[in-house]
Amino acid sequence: MQQVVHNELDVFNDAKIMSRTPHEYAVYLLMESGHREEVRFPTFQEFQKWYSGSLTPKSDSNDFINVPIKNIQGEYMVVRPSRIVAIRVEPIFTSSVERFT
Repeated sequence: MQQVVHNELDVFNDAKIMSRTPHEYAVYLLMESGHREEVRFPTFQEFQKWYSGSLTPKSDSNDFINVPIKNIQGEYMVVRPSRIVAIRVEPIFTSSVERFT
């Protein structure tokens, strides 16, 4: 049996070749009531901009804030920041299989 040994440079180059760039990001807002809402952002920077600009400054507020829904026309969503208990961010790759129809 022949053993293949990779040096550190080979491993680094293999990782560079296999790295992928997400097509978009799915952000799951887990609400105090147990509901989960999914919002998609085109880039992680767009999510960070919304998170730091709209959500974080009003994190203790019971006032509604807008949640951008860019992929659904004619719909909008508002949430009370104080009712969000967790946020999950998932990168979506072009090759990913959609989990809904």
